[in-house]
Parts: sequence; structure tokens; C-alpha cells
Amino acid sequence: MKQNIKNFSKYRYLLSELITKDIKLKYRRSYLGILWTLIEPLLTMIVLTMVFSGFRGNSDKTFPIYILTGRLLYSFFSNATKAAMKSIRSNSQMIKKVYVPKYIYPLSTILSKYIIFLISLIVLAGVAIVLKIKPTIYMLQAIVPLLILLVMVIGVGLILATMAVFFRDMEYLWDVILMLIMYCSAIFYRPSMVIDGGFGWLLKLNPLYAVIVNFRNSIINGLPMDLSALLYSVIFSVVSLVLGIWMFYKNQDKFILNI
Repeated sequence: MKQNIKNFSKYRYLLSELITKDIKLKYRRSYLGILWTLIEPLLTMIVLTMVFSGFRGNSDKTFPIYILTGRLLYSFFSNATKAAMKSIRSNSQMIKKVYVPKYIYPLSTILSKYIIFLISLIVLAGVAIVLKIKPTIYMLQAIVPLLILLVMVIGVGLILATMAVFFRDMEYLWDVILMLIMYCSAIFYRPSMVIDGGFGWLLKLNPLYAVIVNFRNSIINGLPMDLSALLYSVIFSVVSLVLGIWMFYKNQDKFILNI
């Protein structure tokens, strides 16, 4: 354990450089640059609000920010896990030429996406002000689901990065799974619509929805966190992180033979 910490400290500058590189590459040759990080979720929120505001229970003034909170968290989860999954193969040339701890690649990719995600939260603050969402003390607890989400993505990302090296079809399968996760995250509909239909168990099985629930409680509802959702998301995140680290370290020496 001590050696791993020392090794991580040794390559922290490389990690920082890779994070910076990922962010720069994302906005290279883009006129709007990082401003698009703020515009894109705002436009998506407007479109989804226009399309789904007529649904049952979606007519209140907080519905746009309800959509935005779910949309921002899901987008980070989706983009970061897909990027982490491809990180080993996309850096295959560097892996073959020079020794660098291989976990640096998925980790730097995830952290760069997380920084962009945190910047996009500026839009959330702006929309909350426009819609006159009253600030409460419970907004301070929003940091908890955000940290849980990061741990969850790192764990899932390491698992996917390992599997994608040996099973190329994992990229296509994950796209399908992400679609299922999206529809089970109550991003653009109220949970009551699913619960009343007898499919509430789909939401309860989705760890990302558990994170979204507590984030919405903090930002929109001004309520303490749902303890059952908190416990489930924490357990899932920790288990996925431990499993991801174990799978990655066990198979990393075989990567070079399969990339």
C-alpha cells in the first residue's frame, strides 16, 4: 500500500499534464471552447422542458432545473465511463513505448471529465437564480452525492477499461446499458409515473438514480438526503471501486498483448 502511494505521488505531475491535455483536446478547433460546456446543457434543458413539460406532474416551475440536475449527472457518468473504457486502447502506442502506471490513463480521463462537469454546474446555479429557487442549508450537502458519483465513475471506469481490452464488443454493449440507465434515472419524468405503473423497482436498482435523488433533494427540494438512497449509492460505489482496482491490477500486465 505504501509503495502504491509513493508510486502515485511520483506520477502526479504526469496525471496533471494528461488531465490538461484531455481538456485542451476536447475544445481544440472549437470557436466556443469551454463556453460550450455551459451552453450545451442549457439548450438541452430547454428542449427537454418544451417536450416533456406537458406530462403529468411536470407543470411546476422547478421542472427545468429538475431536468438539468438529472441531465448533468447522467451526462458526466455516461461520458466519463465511455472515455475511461477506451483509454487503454487509445493510448496503446504510449503504453508500448514507455512505462507509465496504466491506471493513469483512465484516471486522467475521468478527472478531466469531472472538472468539465463541475464547470457546467455554473449553469445550474444560474438557472436556480432565474427560477428563484430559495437557497437552504441543505445545499451544502450536495457535495456528498457529487463525491459519491466520482468514486462510482472511477470504479465503473476501471472495470470497463479492463474488460474493453479483452472484449472489444463491450463498447457497443455499454451504449445499450447506458440507454437503460438513462431511462431508469428519472431525468425527464417524475418518479411517481414509474412507481404508479409498478416499475419503481427499476429506479431502486439504479445506483445513479440514488445519487440524482440526493442531489435533487439538496438543490431543489431543500430536504435532507434520502438515507436508503445514500447507503445504496455508497455501497455500490465502494464495491465497484474495490472491484475495479482488483480487476485492473490483476490484468494490467496482459494489456500489452491485447491492444
